[in-house]
Amino acid sequence: MSSASHHAPHADTLAARVKAATGISLAQCYQCGKCAAGCPVSEEMDLTPCQVLRLLQYGQDKYDERAMRSAGIWLCLSCETCSTRCPQEVEIPKIMDVVRAEALKRGIAHPKSKDILAFHRAFLDSVEQTGRLYEIGLVANYKLRSGHFLKDVMLAPKMYVRGKLGLLPHMIKGTAAVKRIFKRTLGSKG
Repeated sequence: MSSASHHAPHADTLAARVKAATGISLAQCYQCGKCAAGCPVSEEMDLTPCQVLRLLQYGQDKYDERAMRSAGIWLCLSCETCSTRCPQEVEIPKIMDVVRAEALKRGIAHPKSKDILAFHRAFLDSVEQTGRLYEIGLVANYKLRSGHFLKDVMLAPKMYVRGKLGLLPHMIKGTAAVKRIFKRTLGSKG
């Protein structure tokens, strides 16, 4: 077997899907740990970024599944601190996106992902509808999606009194263009 074929991930592994989706070879990571050392949320993660990459490097279903079931992939902020610190310039946030998408596709996403996904979708809905963030709409949408109807309910009146929340959204010019962008990129119904 040639060394080139020895290092190529099998087509059915998550490493191969990462490579196909991002162009990133997981073999670039040599496990220096600088990504985890600089990650602002690594202490909250069950698996740090380099641990997720190591699991994927094995190229075996059981390790791929362990990475996809991790809470750590959902806590990644995509802040790119890891990529900046990486001596190999591995773009870990792109890898995390693929791993999250695959976990959702397989229905094995960590239970913590529910609230994160609810917030993400509520945020995108707000921007799609108004062209910018509409805080009250975001909160209402998030609470509907997450089911956390009464959690932090007393914060809204305090924020309103302090002028931090407006009752009506501030629409931008060109919301139709924003909706078209969402439709093209996310397949939204806007």
